[in-house]
Amino acid sequence: MADTATGRCFCGAVEIEVEGEPAAQGYCHCVDCREWSAGPINAFALWAPDKVSVTKGEDRLKGYERTEASDRRFCVDCGGHVMTRHPGMGLVDVYPAVLSGFSHAPGLHVFYAERMMDVPDDLPKFKNLPSEFGGTGETA
Repeated sequence: MADTATGRCFCGAVEIEVEGEPAAQGYCHCVDCREWSAGPINAFALWAPDKVSVTKGEDRLKGYERTEASDRRFCVDCGGHVMTRHPGMGLVDVYPAVLSGFSHAPGLHVFYAERMMDVPDDLPKFKNLPSEFGGTGETA
């Protein structure tokens, strides 16, 4: 990956930039992510907060916290999902699909115990989260 990647919401009112390599990349199967994304699986890429910048339209971002674990940020103009802050992990998920010039390289599945469908790949499948991210580290 290049040193930076840029992205935007659906309408372009909000622009974002990430620096360096993400701390982790993968797929989330939790109910919250599925309902938020309206898909059976949600791709994620996690960065340290100081590696994520809103370069345009910060005033157009609104948040929604269903739980304390996730502050989901979206554009108030188009509703486009931009990122989720995970305060307990100290990381920010910038959705790979909104980033230009970023190649998503998943390394694991999280909350696989909550999956809606099986995924036949060789990636580790954690029941919840790896221990280094606050989970049990158990695989499904």
